[in-house]
Order: sequence, then C-alpha cells, then structure tokens
Amino acid sequence: MQQLSGLDATFLYLETPEMPMHVGALHLYELPAGYKGKFVTAVRQHIRDRLPATPALRRRLWWMPLNMANPAWVDAEPDLRVHVVAGSCPKGAGLPELEAAVSRLHTQLLDRQRPLWRFFVFEGLAPGPKGERRAAIYTQLHHAAVDGQAAVALANALLDLGPQPRRLDQRPSRRQKVFKLEMAEMLRGVIASQATKIAGIIRELPSTVGTLKDAAAQAISHASLLTGRKGSGNITLAPATPFNVSVTAGRAFAAVTLPLPAVRELGHAHDATLNEMVLMLCSSALRRHFGKRRQLPRKSMVAAVPITLRASGDTSPDNQASMSLVSLGTHIADPVKRLAHVKAASAAMKSTMGSLKSILPTDFPSLGVPWLLEAATALYGKARVADRIPQVANLVISNVPGPHVPLYMAGAKMLTNYPTSIVVHGLALNITVQSYDQSLDFGLMADAQALPEVRELADAIRVAWDDLLALPRSGDPDHADAAESLVGRAQRAVTGVVTGAVTGAVGKVTQRVVGSAIEGAVSQVTGRLGVRPAKKPARRR
Repeated sequence: MQQLSGLDATFLYLETPEMPMHVGALHLYELPAGYKGKFVTAVRQHIRDRLPATPALRRRLWWMPLNMANPAWVDAEPDLRVHVVAGSCPKGAGLPELEAAVSRLHTQLLDRQRPLWRFFVFEGLAPGPKGERRAAIYTQLHHAAVDGQAAVALANALLDLGPQPRRLDQRPSRRQKVFKLEMAEMLRGVIASQATKIAGIIRELPSTVGTLKDAAAQAISHASLLTGRKGSGNITLAPATPFNVSVTAGRAFAAVTLPLPAVRELGHAHDATLNEMVLMLCSSALRRHFGKRRQLPRKSMVAAVPITLRASGDTSPDNQASMSLVSLGTHIADPVKRLAHVKAASAAMKSTMGSLKSILPTDFPSLGVPWLLEAATALYGKARVADRIPQVANLVISNVPGPHVPLYMAGAKMLTNYPTSIVVHGLALNITVQSYDQSLDFGLMADAQALPEVRELADAIRVAWDDLLALPRSGDPDHADAAESLVGRAQRAVTGVVTGAVTGAVGKVTQRVVGSAIEGAVSQVTGRLGVRPAKKPARRR
C-alpha cells in the first residue's frame, strides 16, 4: 500500500473552493506547416502512448476508513475523453483571452474519484507572425501528486526533443496492479506506517534538535547583519498589504516573458544568481505597483520562497519541498542598494536553510490529521483569520529550473511555459517563474478580488527589466561607490546597536569581544559584495 506522505496529503486537506490546490502551466504551441485535423485528438493519442512512462497520470486516491489517516494511491485507467478536453476561447484569441480562460478554469476543483490531472486544449488561436497555425494547452496537476520538480520530470516524459515523437522502450511491469484496497489491508498498512514514522522521529530527535539550535543561531546572526535600525531582515513579520487577506473563489492570471540569456548575462555582471535576479525583478515591480497607488509599505515586503529538498536525480512523483523567507528590500528606493539587499537576504536564507534541509520533514504520522486539518482549514477561511493576524510573508515567489532546449508535443513546438500556481489565505499573490529554452516565463496567479489588476503588475516586471538594464554594473565607479556606502552604513548601524546594548549590560570587556565578532561577520558580507568596509575612525585617547 503506497500511502501519501504527510506533505502530499496536506495539499488535499487544505483544499477548499476558495483554495484549489492544483498547479500547472499555460503552453502556447506552433503547429507544423500543413497541419490537418484537431490538435485535441492528437494530444489524446500522444498521452495515451506515453501513459506507461507517466505513473502520476495513472493513479487515483483511495481513502482510509472514516478518513482516519492519509489516503493511498491505487492504479487507475484514465478516461482521456475526460482528462484531455477542448477549451473554450474566442476564435482568433491571443494571450489576453488565454489569460482570461486560465483565470476562469483555475477555480475548478479536480475530481478526486479520478486521477488528479486535466488538460484543456485551445484551438483556433490567432496565427503567428508568419501565419503559422497555433494552439495552446492549459494543464492542471494536483499538488498532492507533484511538486515543481516532479512536474518537470513528468513533462520530460510527455514531451519530445523534435517534431517526430520518440518511441519509448518500455519493459512490461511485473507489478500486479491494485485498483482497490480491502479493509484488512488498509488497517494493517496504516498501523505499520504510523509505527514506522513515529520510530523514525524518535531515532532522529537528538540530531534534529542540534541542527535546529545551530540554524536558529545562524538565522539570528544574519538577520542582525541585514537589518540595522531601519532595515528589514528575513526573520520578521511582513508589513500589511492588499495581498494579505482571505482569498475568494475568483482568480486573475497574467503572464510575461523575458529573454533568459540576457537575464543570466546581466546577473553575472552584477555578481547575482538567476534566482536573485528574479527576486530583484519582482521587488522592483512590486515597489512600482504599490508606489503608483500610494500604498508602498515603509517596511520591506517579504517573499515566501519554496526550496527543493529533492536529491539530485530523484524524479519520483511526490512533494519534496519546503518554504523559506526572503526580504525583498521594497523599502529601498535606490535600485543598486536594493539589489545588494536582495543578494544579502538570499545569501542569509541559503546559509540558514542549507543546514536545515536534512531534517525538514516531508512525511509524518497522520492518524487523526485529516479531521484536524480539514476542520482547521474550514474555520480559518470562514472566520477570515488571515484578515486579522500579521503574516510572515506577503506573497510567494518560486523559481523552477526548466529545460533549456525547445520541446514538442504531438509534433507541435512549444513556445511558452507560463506556470500557474496556488494562492492561499493570507498570500493572495503567487509569482512562479520557469526557464524554458531561451525564455524566462513568469506566471502571476492572484485572487481576483485582492489583485484584479494583475496584468498591470506583470507589465511592471517588464519595466523593472528595462530599469535593471540601465543600472551601473560591477566594476563601474558608480556601482562600487554605492555598494561601499551601503556596506559602511550597515556596518556602523549594526555595530552601534549591538555593541551599545552590550556595553550597558556587561561592560567594556564584553563590548570588545562582541565588536570583534561583528566586524568578522561584516567582513564576510563585504567580501561577498566585493567592496571594502568603511574604515573605523581613530579612537580618542
């Protein structure tokens, strides 16, 4: 019996009509020259041929008696007439009409009596610049079945490297298919599973406690270096924004594409990773969006950033991810200083989460958990708790690495890969980014009531990219002066706050010890930025 892990099942228990828990993407396709027939028919046949290589599409949920523990997966034969359907869109539709269709369809829950996926195929779209025929596919995959990396692995099985579909060398499976579970088997499986998980937690408890202690100390240290008196570190409550509300049943979706090679090249010029460039672009777009409406928080906005816990080469179709927090520096007007803030915040997050990856749980005992989580989720939404309590983050920003070569589905070339993700109570905006071929595709999913103008925010990402192109780069005199000034002020602020408090408590001896420690930590940050820290003034005798 393959019971769902604690993390996988949580996405089932959190799902309500206001919070659908499926992910997916909007793909635009270019059909081959002289293509005849219906693309939806070709897609059905293509997926039928690939089903042996895609176990995530051939299984459904089997619930435990009285829903007392996590459900299990059993085999299922998907009816492709139900799972691959024709989508409705005006003739000659373009991206705006497709965005509206995704906004409408994303609110529909997947049928839990069937495999948890569905593809909508749109035909009759506006032709390409050379008159080529185009179609689109909007995919839905329940988050209980796949995370971002597992979805990429699934796409690799479904898609081809050329217009000619490849032949799969599949050996017949010797495993006996299980389409249902008997009562005795379920009870034995649940009891054995719970005992194993509890024993594992007890066995790993000493090392887990030690790792948590070390990670907490690192997090506090990095937060002090980032904040100063007026800043905002990763460990802080997020400021109140229109995103931090209870979500409704409506959705608003928008997409935008940036040139991947140019973003990478600019990142190298600023000594920033691709993920840091994505965070910087989102930070700048949010600052522009809220500044235009005179709603910009004085405190830095905070992003919840998913991190993968998946080992290299692991393509299993389940969830292996956790969540971290990154300060976006939206309170900083100077873009050079904001980028330095984002880089430092990202480095602090990586340092802290690196030590936690080995102990973050993706599975845990579930006896009684379904009742508890489902009841708590319903109460949280109905009482609109998210409207009343401070949040630790303002939005979700996720960057999922994708294929760097063009891919094909049923002979058609995929042009875009706009992710469509989840919004939840308190986090009414999700920006998911995926690289594909030569593009960096952004998918912005928002609650329709909290952010009906999501298209304006997507356009602000394009403006942020243009602004980023104009920034002085590493090695330019302006860049060095700005970075050195920022580090000098951070050094003086942090040293003054911490050593001042220590002086009043334990005297000058302890002050010198702590001051030396702070100087060492600041030296690490200045080394990452490639500038020298500000010189200390000579001490008066």
